[in-house]
Amino acid sequence: MPTYRPLSPGELVARIAERVLSRAERTVVAVDGADAADPESLADLLVSRLRETGRDAASVPLHGYVRPASLRLEYGRDDIDSYRDAWFDYAALDREVLRALRERGRWLPALWDEVADRSARATLRDASDGTVLVVSGPMLLGRGLAFDTTVRLELSEPALHRLTPDDQRWTVPALLAHAVEYPEEADFAVRWDHPNKPALRI
Repeated sequence: MPTYRPLSPGELVARIAERVLSRAERTVVAVDGADAADPESLADLLVSRLRETGRDAASVPLHGYVRPASLRLEYGRDDIDSYRDAWFDYAALDREVLRALRERGRWLPALWDEVADRSARATLRDASDGTVLVVSGPMLLGRGLAFDTTVRLELSEPALHRLTPDDQRWTVPALLAHAVEYPEEADFAVRWDHPNKPALRI
């Protein structure tokens, strides 16, 4: 059985930042977590911590890489398989963020505006030699994406049901199925049922 050590959110961010700062080159971090876990907030805290050290860092929410509604909703608004495999454009994320950062020194902060359902019209950003991008969102692990550091926010099934808004409950089976099918180890596996009292797997 894995052992978990309670720590404060600040301690967690500090530990992740220490790991990231051990790399001088351009780096991509994954904060994997269901929307109910609010991975974007942790990503923002990490970006702020890195910037305090003088490191160039930016947050890249996965919701900026959704597919157009015509593709996401082709089989209805609550199709579980679509949510797992057609909702987010992981291939575009790889092309425009991970590989673009490493190979071209430029990256695209968003591809599609989920609310307006049109191009995000974002402009390419230049990266410094040590730029860190923190990608956050659901089901990032298990996609074959070459992240340098990975964080997984683990919600128990009861917590996932409790924290997921009613109109998004249909996504829960997809999230649970993905976690079972791809139990990919993360550099930082964090129990996140109570975000103000996380516990880090040791």
